[in-house]
Amino acid sequence: MYINIFLGTFGTTEIVVIVILALVLFGGKKIPELMKGLGTGLKEFKKAAEEKVEEEEEKSNSNNKK
Repeated sequence: MYINIFLGTFGTTEIVVIVILALVLFGGKKIPELMKGLGTGLKEFKKAAEEKVEEEEEKSNSNNKK
């Protein structure tokens, strides 16, 4: 399994090393809090992006009616 990231590809071994380093640096209790914050941020970003698309569609529809 390889994940293509902007700077290259990361294999399973690299991902495992990153996860272990995160556990060592932040500890087991802090990781869920960080992921919850990340999830909340992604939800807000997705919501804002959808609102922007809807706003652009409404503008486009109102311009077409004229």
